[in-house]
Amino acid sequence: MGERRRPRLADSLHGFLEDGLRTAQTRLELLALEVQEEKLRLSGLLFNIVICALLLAFGLVFLLAFLTVLFWEEHRLLALGIATAVCIGAALLTATNAARELKRGSRLFASSLAELARDRAALRRDDE
Repeated sequence: MGERRRPRLADSLHGFLEDGLRTAQTRLELLALEVQEEKLRLSGLLFNIVICALLLAFGLVFLLAFLTVLFWEEHRLLALGIATAVCIGAALLTATNAARELKRGSRLFASSLAELARDRAALRRDDE
């Protein structure tokens, strides 16, 4: 009758390594999930910051309108020109910063998870 084959050292090492990689991959997936949760928390924070900035912008517009009306008789065109330049300059600076951040993007841990999956697949091919 067929005698049970005892695992060789290489087979044991392969199994141990595959289990280790599977554990590491699970840990990295968990870490990526936690990062996603943090991303959701930060998006809520970003929403509050945007609302705050919007309300601050309205306050700035009303302040600029007040100053324009205040200087209406003597320097109304200068007041309007300076107010316009300040607002447009700030908007362009903010848009440039936002575009730069958007282009940079983020794929947190995507490369690490793909690499671990390839390692596991390579170990499975070696077993066959």
